[in-house]
Amino acid sequence: MDVIEVDGLRKRYADTEALAGLDLAVPAGTVCAVLGPNGAGKTTLVRVLTTLTRPDAGTARVAGHDVRREPGRVRARIGLVGQATAVDEVLGGRENLVLFGRLHHLAPARARARAEELLVRFDLTGAADRPVGTYSGGMRRRLDLAAALILDPPVLFLDEPTTGLDPRARATVHEAVRALAGAGTTVLLTTQYLEEADRLADTVAIVDHGRVVATGAPHRLRADLGADRVEVVCDQATDLARVADTLRGAVAGPPRVDAEALRVSVPATDRVATLTRVLAALTDAGLCAADVTLRRPTLDEVFLHLTATGRTEVAA
Repeated sequence: MDVIEVDGLRKRYADTEALAGLDLAVPAGTVCAVLGPNGAGKTTLVRVLTTLTRPDAGTARVAGHDVRREPGRVRARIGLVGQATAVDEVLGGRENLVLFGRLHHLAPARARARAEELLVRFDLTGAADRPVGTYSGGMRRRLDLAAALILDPPVLFLDEPTTGLDPRARATVHEAVRALAGAGTTVLLTTQYLEEADRLADTVAIVDHGRVVATGAPHRLRADLGADRVEVVCDQATDLARVADTLRGAVAGPPRVDAEALRVSVPATDRVATLTRVLAALTDAGLCAADVTLRRPTLDEVFLHLTATGRTEVAA
């Protein structure tokens, strides 16, 4: 069952078409990462799905409710963590969570109890009474997540939740997101970190010029870009031609030469077998290499390839 359903969504700001007929489906209990260059429409998509912006055309349903016709019902079933922190820096962590609970119409006792539950869940009990202004970036982000979960919503939207955080703080947020998904929460996150999408997402949607140009599991998107490759890094430029000629006779598929990187690569459809043939061919030819590597296409390469070409392509 798809908890987020988007069909032909359009939104224009003056001369800029932020969403140009965007389609997207996110199954229940999964993490979907939305990637795209700046201005691709990622934040506009989140704003429409969280009822902060009305679309010009198309339909969008979240948790079974239409974002235009039933915005109140949508808001009752979602949590949102935006790019900017939403908590009060003067108040302590506990006070912030109780305040959010009361704003969501929880009874005082229930708001306090829920605050305590979330402080434990996000490992913030030790700092619960400190002003949030003294928190680290990772602690503030965890408190933001806690505040978004006051009502334990089935759907959570995260708009670039780790931008500006150091690697350690990003790791703590990643742990929290994985725990939420493991408990059954459906998560849609936008991110500029491809490694983050690769690590967290069940499905990646690559957005460019207001459209989804590819969707699929990270490993499927990498596979669609092309075969694995064996890369040979030469000690010197004069070896490039000999290495390329040697590999041309040893494996299927033409070698690719990168003179600047002193690298020759060949397709490796059978992975280890190709690597074995390459090593044997180099040895037989008396050639030495600085490095020989078997590698898969990265999600970065998929992203750059698809957003450069702008083609519409969907991977199941």
